[in-house]
Amino acid sequence: MEDKKTTEFYKRLEDNLALNTQWPAPYLYKFIVPSSEEKVAAIIAVFKNQSAKISSRTSSKGAFTSVSVSLVIKNPEAVIANYRAVATIEGVISL
Repeated sequence: MEDKKTTEFYKRLEDNLALNTQWPAPYLYKFIVPSSEEKVAAIIAVFKNQSAKISSRTSSKGAFTSVSVSLVIKNPEAVIANYRAVATIEGVISL
């Protein structure tokens, strides 16, 4: 369950995207997750039917993995829906 602060953040982001971007548009997501094949796979699963280009890179000490997801999104609501889906994965940081 989202707290009020998180809900307000997503609303501001959605409003900003609606005002400043012509949709559909390319969008780049960046996430950091503790290095775990299961967590990276969970992020990939969120985008599996969206024709996304996904790349990942493990940190120099191997503790974390960054995941970049690039795709064309149809509207700001879809951007937020993906962020909310990934936020359910424990330990993920959205950049």
